[in-house]
Amino acid sequence: MARAFTPKVVTANDLLEGDVIYLTAANDWTRDLKAAELIEDEAEAQLRLLEAQSQQKIAVGAYLADAKAGEHGPEPVHFREDFRRTGPSNYNHGKQEAVANV
Repeated sequence: MARAFTPKVVTANDLLEGDVIYLTAANDWTRDLKAAELIEDEAEAQLRLLEAQSQQKIAVGAYLADAKAGEHGPEPVHFREDFRRTGPSNYNHGKQEAVANV
């Protein structure tokens, strides 16, 4: 029996800055997971991934990541994706610095 499809988001890294980015329904990139398109159809997910992979001047390493619907938008399912969205772990800077100063 085939396994049920788990909703996905398309994620990659920004070519110039290296930040984690997510594909939106408007075919733009965002650094906010909550603004990403939550894809609930397997065929559509594959098409969106191909679209992301064609944008090599913006994004590198695009792939589909499991996600779930949250109150304010998509949320990560796995620790890896939750960890990726907070930025590098070697020291506080960027997103981590902003959280540390709040």
